[in-house]
Amino acid sequence: LIPGSMVLIVGDPGIGKSSLTLRVCANEARAGRKVLYVTGEESVQQVRMRADRIDAVSETLMVVSETNLEAIEKHILDLKPDVLVIDSIQTVFRPDIQSAPGSVSQVRECAVEILRVAKTNGIAAFIVGHVTKDGTLAGPRVLEHIVDTVLYFEGGNNAEYRMLRAIKNRFGSTNEIGVFEMRDVGLVDVSDASKLFLSERQDDNGSVIVPTVEGTRPLLVEIQALVAKTPYVPPKRISDSVDLKRLQLLLAVLEKKVHLAMGACDVFVKAAGGIRIDEPAADLGICVAMASSFASRPLRPATVAFGEVGLSGEIRAVSQAENRVREAKRLGFKSIVLPQKNYEQLLADKKFTDMTLYGVSNITEALSSAMPR
Repeated sequence: LIPGSMVLIVGDPGIGKSSLTLRVCANEARAGRKVLYVTGEESVQQVRMRADRIDAVSETLMVVSETNLEAIEKHILDLKPDVLVIDSIQTVFRPDIQSAPGSVSQVRECAVEILRVAKTNGIAAFIVGHVTKDGTLAGPRVLEHIVDTVLYFEGGNNAEYRMLRAIKNRFGSTNEIGVFEMRDVGLVDVSDASKLFLSERQDDNGSVIVPTVEGTRPLLVEIQALVAKTPYVPPKRISDSVDLKRLQLLLAVLEKKVHLAMGACDVFVKAAGGIRIDEPAADLGICVAMASSFASRPLRPATVAFGEVGLSGEIRAVSQAENRVREAKRLGFKSIVLPQKNYEQLLADKKFTDMTLYGVSNITEALSSAMPR
């Protein structure tokens, strides 16, 4: 933690932002730093109950339940903490501003004042913020500009796993993520996320493993697809893990280029573990999963697939192919379906000679390689 810095943590209500920040506070307090945790949503007794449950109690961790910014500043100046947490910025208000807590003016002015106090006194500050229905930060966008780091906590309230992504970071890379598992004792760090995501996998039609890359961290994720004929019009297209427009695009490519008539079928796609997949490298895996379910044909054993699918059905190269293949090899997968250009690069480097690599240039070749007759 850098003195005078400010970190904004954003996420849906109930996802675990308070548990995460309380655990960070406890770790910093146990490291010998003085920590002040200001809560505007809970009482001190409620915070203590949660701290007992997740083992986050420390003598140098001080908790205050307050929403008045002037009173919060007084606590900061009196206690002189090394680390400050405001949970949440939407509950804090300035008495001299005639608007309700959580309004644009209140959030902006309170955040600016907290930033001034933190930088003046060399305090590392964390601010917890809420999101709107579309997943963006609630309040003024200027809040993201004045802080040094913006972290988004994702995963959904009912998902077992949570992902912490850096959207902005003045002191380091944004190409890193943290993966956590929600347990009875709170959030627990997941060191081997790929192995955990695949622990309950069963080989079946419509299931494919995709090596995704979150920042610089490769993750093997199981993508499942279910394609079933329906008498209803229009057919359903549902996905909680993949962008729906992207899914419709890939369905159009399969119907036009491979002549898979899915127009009268319901299509459901999800990633096991509730992980959301945004990168184009997952396109090929999604197509293979849908084609496998539609044709009721299993994939080649111990096979993974990755690559970007273009509108003409071509398979485009993706970044960090070596990291993806290495992660698949580590977990025992023997064959990889990947873009031809990535295949040629790995072949020229004479790497992964003990694995079977299938370089493909279009979607037809990819499906033939992944699902042999």
